[in-house]
Amino acid sequence: MQIQTKEADGAFGARITGIDLSKPVPGEDFARIILALGHHGFVCFPRQSMTPGALKAFSGRFGGLQISVSGSFNDPEHPEVMTLSNMRQDGKPLGLADAGQDWHTDMSYNATIGYVNVLHALHVPYRDGEPLGDTLFADTKAAFRDLPDEMKARLDGMTVTHDFEKFWESMRARPGSTRAPLTAEQKAKRPPSVHPIFITHPVTGERALYANPGYATRINELEPGESDKVLQFLFDHQLQEKYIHRHRWSVGDVLIWDNLVSLHNAVADYRPDEPRMMIRCQVSADRVFDPDFVRATLAPLERAA
Repeated sequence: MQIQTKEADGAFGARITGIDLSKPVPGEDFARIILALGHHGFVCFPRQSMTPGALKAFSGRFGGLQISVSGSFNDPEHPEVMTLSNMRQDGKPLGLADAGQDWHTDMSYNATIGYVNVLHALHVPYRDGEPLGDTLFADTKAAFRDLPDEMKARLDGMTVTHDFEKFWESMRARPGSTRAPLTAEQKAKRPPSVHPIFITHPVTGERALYANPGYATRINELEPGESDKVLQFLFDHQLQEKYIHRHRWSVGDVLIWDNLVSLHNAVADYRPDEPRMMIRCQVSADRVFDPDFVRATLAPLERAA
């Protein structure tokens, strides 16, 4: 297996070749993947071919899998696998068409936050020979490092409320959206949650800013007006161009990103007649904060050293 960074050493974003993710991944290789995610934020595995079952099996190595609250486009045999697509068949949509089309961090609204997302590209739209539907990432480790020292000191130990309904309603408000309002049952399954405004990555030990514009609604230790001002500063700060990195999709790509150190945004620059389809698993951080899990996962690398 070869790990190649997209830019210079230490850059955000990496590319891994020489591995078939549809087959069981050896422990030493999986350890390298875990480390690459922590250091580089997102990793692309090109030219993969994975069934929903294989995607579920591989994703489950990282932690528990979330099932979409809507349920509309979950795989019938593997409900943990969701289809994201603008394609239609017999007039009916084949997947969720507007997933991720604004800056956010997946599953920050859960009591147990999200660890990684795993997406596999089945159809990628092209126009004039160029791929469309890029995914953008913001490096929240670098954003944390560059915060003014006085703001780090002021906010350290504070917490942020994250609300699933905030992002859902923002997507519903977009022209042409077909999303229905959340039902009382759906809201009950996704109540707001509270998390530290700065988190420490359990694998790398690096700190990151954890307050995303998609779901973050309030810094709980500040008055509402002050909270709004500080959150807006943090949103603007982490979305500066110097922190933004782009993935250009190819058919067969498996893209994994680490929600603990990144924001992401799916660019919707393709038309309804330009087909795009991905299958996705969302993985909870229910294991990665367990030191025993981290030690056991990285142990094959230590033995090989």
